[in-house]
Amino acid sequence: MGTYITVALPTIIMKLIGKQQLHDFGEKHSDARSQLQSWETEVEAAEWKTPQDVRNRYPKATLPGNLQAIFDICRNKYRLWVQIAYKTGVVLIKKIGTHKEYDKWQIK
Repeated sequence: MGTYITVALPTIIMKLIGKQQLHDFGEKHSDARSQLQSWETEVEAAEWKTPQDVRNRYPKATLPGNLQAIFDICRNKYRLWVQIAYKTGVVLIKKIGTHKEYDKWQIK
């Protein structure tokens, strides 16, 4: 029988792109500001390798496809839509808005 070598994959900390959208939204909707700040901090410390990693931390997140996630902000008053590149560790903010605005988004 052969010898097996175990290779540890490098740890990839997530890099958040589009943070200005969060900050601008928080300025306009002050009730969301602290939750958005917490979410930003958590994402930048996360090591998501699969959609299941997102689901484990955010069980109420919607995962339309393997590379996207929609997070409820302020008990579903607002929605945050991101695209996630697990291999490179990049989280791209696509949109943030009210639940009413979310109903009009074209998510594929």
